[in-house]
Amino acid sequence: MASSSGNSNSSGSEEDLHRLMDQRKRKRMESNRESARRSRMRKQKRLDDLMAQLILLREDNYQILTNINFITHQYLSMEAENSVLRAQIIELSQRLDSLNGILNHLNNPRISNGVYESEAFESSTNFIHPFSLAYLNQPIVVTADVFQY
Repeated sequence: MASSSGNSNSSGSEEDLHRLMDQRKRKRMESNRESARRSRMRKQKRLDDLMAQLILLREDNYQILTNINFITHQYLSMEAENSVLRAQIIELSQRLDSLNGILNHLNNPRISNGVYESEAFESSTNFIHPFSLAYLNQPIVVTADVFQY
């Protein structure tokens, strides 16, 4: 009986060892499952955070593009207006030069063949009052349509 009791002790200790190993294996598997679950949760949270960031960046991008389009439209409008103003400056400068020439001619008559040039000029072209002439009172008409790019 001594041998059978020794056998039962060794087989009991083997069973205990197997149970202990199975228990450790189950704990390790549960621990691994829990770790994998936490990892999946962190991965999902990171994905959710990135999606939220993507939405914000798309909104910012849309706002920036809208601002760029608005500013570009304003810029083109200002360029067209500047072109009109430049054309008006050129036309007004030419008118001013012409009027200064007429005034200089009227204020500084020269004698040519015994007749003042201003008298000959006035009688031949009826420039008694140069500012009342119709062509000098015409408005300057220039539109932005003329300067399309």
